[in-house]
Amino acid sequence: MRRIAIATSVSDDVNLDPDAELLLDALSDVGIEGSMCVWDDRSIDWADFELTVIRSTWDYTRHRVGYLAWARRIEQLLNPYPIIEYSTDKHYLNDLAARSHRIVPTTFCDVGSEPVFPDSRFVVKPTVGAGSIDADKYGRDDHERALAHVRRLHASGRDAMIQPYVSSIDDDGERALVFIDGKFSHAMTKGAMLNTAADDRDALFRREQMSVSAAEPDAVAFAESVLSEEPFREILYARVDLVKLDECWAIMELELVEPSLFLAYDDDAPRQLANAIRSRLD
Repeated sequence: MRRIAIATSVSDDVNLDPDAELLLDALSDVGIEGSMCVWDDRSIDWADFELTVIRSTWDYTRHRVGYLAWARRIEQLLNPYPIIEYSTDKHYLNDLAARSHRIVPTTFCDVGSEPVFPDSRFVVKPTVGAGSIDADKYGRDDHERALAHVRRLHASGRDAMIQPYVSSIDDDGERALVFIDGKFSHAMTKGAMLNTAADDRDALFRREQMSVSAAEPDAVAFAESVLSEEPFREILYARVDLVKLDECWAIMELELVEPSLFLAYDDDAPRQLANAIRSRLD
């Protein structure tokens, strides 16, 4: 049986990752033994595996430098290292905008810079972050609190980003489009995350905000146009998170490192992912 590593982390959330067991079972069905391996466990010899597939390495946001150093050392890694380096810092939104892809308007405030806030509702979050962790929304009269937020991020060595609050999220949520082996698989709707206190956004809350969604053809076409370009072609998996902005789709995030793929919500997705992995081994 072929052997691969499934890279994960030691956070408590790993035990709550519903994708893991489904993927391991699907891999076994196609003759592959998958081993869950903590990415920063120094006792692991990654050369023992034919391939390493990154999945729930959700704690990388606190250790990005070390995470990139680890990923650079893995000879057979999916998604590959250049994608990992690119997608672990949301400055990539500048690149997508330069490619003429519509994004949620974003102002970056790197360490050492002073923020400029809009006179309407807005969001502050770190450029290296996952989900709604260390993110919060503010009103036009909340500039002092927002400034304190930016300064906390800067004090911890993290760059900040400022975006308008997209009101369509309150009613329609974000559309999360899952792609496996370059092909659209299924869609999810992510409910608004910032309408509750940060301390209440636990793993259970995040799961409850998810639901299966019909995929709008124009949303799928938009995501496909992004993923059809280099360096995104032929990657193992991707999740494109879109929102409606002035009645048009815009990219909120391009998740290419460790996104939840919501395999439990689509009967074919675990098999599709296992087959895509098998094809790369072959």
